[in-house]
Amino acid sequence: MSTRAPEEVCDAVIAGGGPAGAAAAIALSRHGASVTLVDPGRAPRWKPGESLSPRAGPLLARLGALERVADGSHRPCYGYQSAWGRSTLDETDFLAGPHGPGWHLDRTLFDRTLADAARGAGARVRAGRVSTVRRLPGHWRLALGRETIRARYFIDATGPGARLARLAGGTVTRTDRLVAIAARLPRGAVRRGVPHTSLVESTTHGWWYTAPLPGGHAVVMMMTDADLVAEQAFHAPERWWSALMATTHVRERVVHGAATPRVRLRVARAATSCTTAAAGPGWAAVGDAATSSDPIAARGILTALATGITAADAVHADAAGRPRALETYAERVRMIHSEYLRARTLCYRGEQRWDTPFWARRRAETGS
Repeated sequence: MSTRAPEEVCDAVIAGGGPAGAAAAIALSRHGASVTLVDPGRAPRWKPGESLSPRAGPLLARLGALERVADGSHRPCYGYQSAWGRSTLDETDFLAGPHGPGWHLDRTLFDRTLADAARGAGARVRAGRVSTVRRLPGHWRLALGRETIRARYFIDATGPGARLARLAGGTVTRTDRLVAIAARLPRGAVRRGVPHTSLVESTTHGWWYTAPLPGGHAVVMMMTDADLVAEQAFHAPERWWSALMATTHVRERVVHGAATPRVRLRVARAATSCTTAAAGPGWAAVGDAATSSDPIAARGILTALATGITAADAVHADAAGRPRALETYAERVRMIHSEYLRARTLCYRGEQRWDTPFWARRRAETGS
């Protein structure tokens, strides 16, 4: 006698429980679709990716999550400062913009808020990992361990590897080897009176980023290329801290003394990539699985929300008989990524002070 679980049936399966997947689940559920959101869980206690632009406000409002985010334990972000191309700081004030301040997020709470909003919209949220997808006439069969789900559509929100999109025929193109080496500093390691702004500072081997976090913590990240991490041993806490102490502005936000403090570093891939095409018959990729950008663009979560909503709209339109809806979505992703590449070129062209491998590579890319 077979002990195999009955096959679940729904309109759409979304693989990945981050902001992109949750946004797609909410939007599709509100269109009346039956949705299963598969969240692999095992999230780290903290992860880089905590700043959210004010431009996300209208997207959160559409998802019914704006009030919950605004009333949560997140800290306001009033703007950003940057030392780029010169040693002095430039400042951008969000309060002068139409949407008011952004947020420095408690990412665990933020992701949980969106997952709760997905449940509230009617999506089934379940733990697990989609291991394979198989195309059958008129639907997909997705495997979760020994269980299977049959769905007319699937949405890949698995991250920059775009694992399921590649199984469906998508191709991922990466254009650099950027990585983030990040630490979450405790309250005692953060100077008092740090402004509610993000800070970016370029240095010889790349650039640094820091921002305050809820609870008096702070995130500090070094951005450089993967081979330079190995060559310079930036993954070693002592070497990382020494490079931090060589900055001008970032170091002023942390408490520093004669001894190297104990820090736990996390190395995360931050490379630019794009999936071509980002959608096809019966499927779409969202968030980093569709287009992944250099953190200097500060668009990660914003793009995750936007692509999640737009892909859901395209799936709904396709189901309603508009055959080019998913193709149009894929073309939109391609155009957004191309626009980002042009903006990245202009951004890196603004720093001409160092003739080191990191900056020489980017000058070669930009032709400057």
